[in-house]
Amino acid sequence: RDWPGGKMLLIGPAGSGKTHLAHVFATQTGARILSGAELPEHDPAALAEAGALVIEDADKIAGLPKAEEALFHLHNACTHAGCALLVTGASPPHRWGLSLPDLQSRMQQAGQLTLSPPDDALMAAVLVKLSADRQMALTPALVAHILPRIERSLDYVQRFVAALDAEALAAKQKPGIRHVKAVIARLRA
Repeated sequence: RDWPGGKMLLIGPAGSGKTHLAHVFATQTGARILSGAELPEHDPAALAEAGALVIEDADKIAGLPKAEEALFHLHNACTHAGCALLVTGASPPHRWGLSLPDLQSRMQQAGQLTLSPPDDALMAAVLVKLSADRQMALTPALVAHILPRIERSLDYVQRFVAALDAEALAAKQKPGIRHVKAVIARLRA
């Protein structure tokens, strides 16, 4: 209700939690979730009647004239209908490369929330949780070794845990320092 013009941009890198937050918003508001690329297939006025919408990966429509025009018309329809619009993207709209100046202007007028990269505590918690989901117990010493050596994104942690699980299973051993070093080297390559 307090968003500027009823619009909010949720900005953050892949794996930062944008989709999770979009689903929380959708659950709370009954919003429909669409990707930016799907917009040309829908009537903006009909979508705006929903009362709340989420448009995921809007930054990926840059340079797609029909998708940009559809988001522009949706933005206007939402304003007219009083529909809350949550838009996600990996970067702020001035970096999207939009070719439609009116859309660029409207996106920049919306409120913006930026998800920061995760800190060590969150990275450790996600690392331990994802490992436990795979029945891999990581010792505190192993977690302490991993944290300063991996990329600061939740997307990377997911890939790292999957690769570590595969490495340990292939060796038929619990994950250890040797496995961690091998996975880190492989993911950096």
